[in-house]
Amino acid sequence: MSDNGDESTIRRALLISSAVSVVVLILVVGFLMMFGTEEPVEVVIESDVATPMAVPQKMVPALAFTDITASSGLDFVHQNGAYGARMLPETMGGGVAFFDYDRDGFQDLLFINSSSWPWQSSDHDAYSRLYRGNGDGTFEDVTEAAGLAFSMYGMGVAVGDYDADGWPDVFITGVGENKLLRNNGNGFEDFTAAQQVAGASDAWSTSAAFFDYDNDGDLDLFVCNYVSWSREINESVDYRLTGLGPAYGPPSDFAGTHAYLYRNDNDVFTDVSLEAGIQVQSDATESPVGKGLAVHPVDLNADGWLDIVVANDTVRNFVYINQQNGRFTESGVPLGLAFDNGGLATGAMGIDAAYYANDERLGIVIGNFANEMSSFYVARTGVFSDDAVVVGIGASSRRALTFGLIFLDVDLDGRLDLLAANGHVEPEINRVQTSQQYAQPLQLFWNCGADCSRQYLIAESPLEGASFVGRGASYADIDNDGDIDVVVTQVDGPAVLLRNDQKTGNHWVRIELDAKQVIGAEVTLRVGDTVQRRVVMPSRSYLSQVELSLNFGLGAAVLVDEVTVTWPDGATQSWRNLAVDRIHWLQQQ
Repeated sequence: MSDNGDESTIRRALLISSAVSVVVLILVVGFLMMFGTEEPVEVVIESDVATPMAVPQKMVPALAFTDITASSGLDFVHQNGAYGARMLPETMGGGVAFFDYDRDGFQDLLFINSSSWPWQSSDHDAYSRLYRGNGDGTFEDVTEAAGLAFSMYGMGVAVGDYDADGWPDVFITGVGENKLLRNNGNGFEDFTAAQQVAGASDAWSTSAAFFDYDNDGDLDLFVCNYVSWSREINESVDYRLTGLGPAYGPPSDFAGTHAYLYRNDNDVFTDVSLEAGIQVQSDATESPVGKGLAVHPVDLNADGWLDIVVANDTVRNFVYINQQNGRFTESGVPLGLAFDNGGLATGAMGIDAAYYANDERLGIVIGNFANEMSSFYVARTGVFSDDAVVVGIGASSRRALTFGLIFLDVDLDGRLDLLAANGHVEPEINRVQTSQQYAQPLQLFWNCGADCSRQYLIAESPLEGASFVGRGASYADIDNDGDIDVVVTQVDGPAVLLRNDQKTGNHWVRIELDAKQVIGAEVTLRVGDTVQRRVVMPSRSYLSQVELSLNFGLGAAVLVDEVTVTWPDGATQSWRNLAVDRIHWLQQQ
């Protein structure tokens, strides 16, 4: 489909009102400098949302994580094949998925690896690695037994039971052809050729998502593609930094691409990318606009049909609104999700969405490049505004280069916190920007709730003093203690497994759904006047997948009044008076 005008034209229209505001601010500052203050005046341009009244701030609780990577049995180390020529894919890292591949009730871990380049010699094979969880925080490598000992330049992963046989299947993206791996109960079989979902041999695919866009009861597949890239294109760009020499070039040096959409009809995939209207091209050049790095399916307009939000790097984000007839309309600009609060496209990496305030407001967060705030889009009467400053993550996220980011209730108080995995793309960045580091700390934003003037307060780093070249981030309860644990991948480095050791004494429930398909199900949990709302959608963060189970923090509550499930087929069921601190299996009738 065609985009609604050239990229610069769209931005120009949005920036007019901002320019007027800036002029007024300049005049005010000039007046103050001339007539009355000896103190420097700081001018901050924020969202047009009214500033809340001053409210005493709460203290951020101690939110303790422990690095248990070494004792857990995880020994995965990502390899990117870097050899000094600065090939752009080397910067992007690999994703990670929590899922129960063998259906034993414990969460397993799949790490996606890249490899050496085919024109370079290699002494060993770089495989993605599957680790079976033992339910106590330890894991066992089962890669070979599961049939996953193959090499590709992998990037992202999506998990979903596309053939509805009860066993979760896996789709791995990468530079070159992608892979679809069918879970047969004893391991995985390569069904890529049979399902014709490899994609183009010269494409570069990133994040992917299984979800049911046409409401026919089976899982379809959306695949982001990044930029048009090859060794020859990379070498012709020959990007360099003064005082540094060869460096990794920005995506603006590479042409855009189109995503893939595969429709599932009775367990057979068909490429419907063109007819579904997801191919966005420039009016001026008729070339592809998208440079997709992350995708999150979500029902934006509450019509019962899943829409798609794509985080694009250095070009506007896409929002595909489901037309309920097999087609989508790209509506990022009118919905306010295309650009940041300054009307600019950002270096968008990872994405997540949640009802973060336990009300009707949907928040969509996107991690951005260094010196750009992470975006925090909040739904307001049909459109979104970027409220990163208003909600409290703006200033603290500006310096970081954020890839994976996820909403999760770290302290089980019933409010969703936000964790960001950060790390730069240029190993020598500190030589040219002294304020930047290649390895960066994780960031945890604690959800303070309505009692604070800002929804989120920056907490101490989950691992004080530790820095990572963070990429993918995911979560699951790996030790069945009721709180959520975290895994982070690094580019060309070891994965990090963080056990949640919070000691708040807050209660919790864990919801496991049992149905033919559970992706897209919505669960609301009520305790008194507080309602928490979650959607089963494992595709989130950056290149990664979270567990299917839903974990709800309850604070001091000792009974759950009601849980209501809206299943993917639209049917609803309710359960009342659920006990706390346990797992509840809810089966569709």
